[in-house]
Amino acid sequence: MSLPNVLQVGEFPTAQQQVIDRELNRYSVEDLQRNPALSENIVAVLTRSSYQLPVELIGLPKLRIISTSGVGFDGIPLEAARDAGVVVTNTPGVLDAAVCELAIGLLLSLLRRIPTADRFVRSGTWETQNFPLTLSLAGKKAGIVGLGRIGQGIARRLAAFDVDIAYCGEQISNSPYTFMDNLQRLATFADILILSCPGGEDTRHLIDSAVLSCLGSNGMLINVSRGTVVCEADLIDALESHTIRGAALDVFEKEPLLGSKLAAMDNVVLTPHVGSATEETRHAMLRLALDNIHRVLAGQDPLTPVK
Repeated sequence: MSLPNVLQVGEFPTAQQQVIDRELNRYSVEDLQRNPALSENIVAVLTRSSYQLPVELIGLPKLRIISTSGVGFDGIPLEAARDAGVVVTNTPGVLDAAVCELAIGLLLSLLRRIPTADRFVRSGTWETQNFPLTLSLAGKKAGIVGLGRIGQGIARRLAAFDVDIAYCGEQISNSPYTFMDNLQRLATFADILILSCPGGEDTRHLIDSAVLSCLGSNGMLINVSRGTVVCEADLIDALESHTIRGAALDVFEKEPLLGSKLAAMDNVVLTPHVGSATEETRHAMLRLALDNIHRVLAGQDPLTPVK
């Protein structure tokens, strides 16, 4: 049985690429540029949420599904796909635990200055100096922006540290956490502001100088959502002026992070968009993304359509 012709946008780790190549007849954007006739038989697009899809891809004549291995779909021209009758799917649920784990890891790294402490030991500075005191998580107040699956998972993990939790965004019925209908009010309440909301135009630069001012000089920002949620220029100003105390970021407005002042700051912790980047999680994400393709091409409903 012949494999379906699929356009892959973006790179996957070697082990995952081997799985893809066993199940799909894979083409790249460069393949289509070299031989435009290949476009006539592309029935699906497989991508990852960190990549932007040009709207022109929606015009592929036989395209039936765009399947992204990731939760975010702000890089997909969703309205154009809907207008063309192209199904769009993502992979919610299977990556929640990994992202929650990283959020807690970033938070502890920032509070306890773990990366700095590691360098302190390796450099030999410990021989002549004592490492400065850091901050405890216990007893802090955390404000979570977006109490979806990931936000709720972060909240459950924080509760074990005796953290007082409030949130804003869509109100969740029967939630044990305090709901606040105003982001600046939440920032004023919080010692730690954690972003786990969707990306896209609705949340673009949601975190700006006004919100950071409310967070205050002892406040800390954690972002495991999308880089576009934060106005990076305002964040840099707030960190330089000590309007806030620190930040831990897994996502950025432009990735990879190049030439940014953030890289030289000692009151930030930075990771390269690795929220879901565990072997177990990425395998589960790819499996779901491929299953969505196979089901749609077989005339079945996708498992996880983007609504």
